[in-house]
Amino acid sequence: MLFQKTLISEVVLVVAKRIGDHRGYFSETFREDEFLQNVGGFKFVQDNQSLSAEVGTIRGLHFQLDPRAQGKLVRCVAGAILDVAVDIRVGSPTYGQHVKAELTADNGHQLWVPPGFAHGFCTLEPNSIISYKVTDYYSHEHDRGLLWNDPELDIEWPFDAEAAVLSAKDKLQPKLADLQATFVYKA
Repeated sequence: MLFQKTLISEVVLVVAKRIGDHRGYFSETFREDEFLQNVGGFKFVQDNQSLSAEVGTIRGLHFQLDPRAQGKLVRCVAGAILDVAVDIRVGSPTYGQHVKAELTADNGHQLWVPPGFAHGFCTLEPNSIISYKVTDYYSHEHDRGLLWNDPELDIEWPFDAEAAVLSAKDKLQPKLADLQATFVYKA
């Protein structure tokens, strides 16, 4: 596996090696020892999967508050998504900035989104399925979000607000300027 730092060094693109032949391929998608060495000592406690049927479905930007903050290792197992991580750690030199990566079933790439980041994605193909590991259990009480199309975030989504398929919850999330200080950057 290759672990590629992004423009925000804590967010890491994980590129799994595929060994293929006429039958298809084999790939290790997670190795605790390599993850520990290249990313850090995070323990995964839950695996999640979601299907988004329509192209242009946007889920996010989501995060959980401390003490139930989640890191996420995200991969696309069917279709294709544009995956986004936004730094919401107050005092961070990259506060409010984001990283994007195209994750597809074909490329097999994964994105590590650490605690302190809001996470979301947009489907680029119909019937896209993502599978992701998280470092803490889901907690409705700690579940929060950030408005996906806040102009301050300057995220270039492949679809505009009229074409995006959103949940009622994601349409009403706060902007970055209205977000309470939930995470503090530790140098």
